[in-house]
Amino acid sequence: MYVVETERLALRRLDETDAEFIFKLLNEPGWIKYIGDKGINTLEDAVTYILTGPRTMYDQVGFGLFLTELKQDHTPIGLCGLIKRDGLEDVDIGFAFLEDYQSKGYAYEAAQATVSFAKQIGLDRIVAITTKDNDSSSRLLEKIGMKQDGFVTLPNDTEELKKYVLEL
Repeated sequence: MYVVETERLALRRLDETDAEFIFKLLNEPGWIKYIGDKGINTLEDAVTYILTGPRTMYDQVGFGLFLTELKQDHTPIGLCGLIKRDGLEDVDIGFAFLEDYQSKGYAYEAAQATVSFAKQIGLDRIVAITTKDNDSSSRLLEKIGMKQDGFVTLPNDTEELKKYVLEL
């Protein structure tokens, strides 16, 4: 069952059968550079990530990162969704796409749909965070209407991140 659909994409909850895709995405150079190494070294690690990350968040708050796939053939291409993150008062929009599917408008399409989903579930404001050097994510956040709102450092981290906000 899809949570959100667009013209080209469908977003759904992750499950254990998505481990191979998660293993691939979380080990891409862009993920490691801009999001961080999550220690996903085996398919078992990927299953654990799915169960303790997105699946737990779905159970706790009803949303999380969703698998984003092409509608035409169900090819998984990325993650996009809402995250309730320690250290942020508001819900955070997050996204990451396989390198082969970047710069094709998919992240923008998925992010716009996720903003609409946030409104549907009653959120009145969302935030986003990104590293200071992640220009492509910053451009996307601005394209969906978010405005930079200073900087934030998350608990148990030392890196200062750019913070964006969008009133819904």
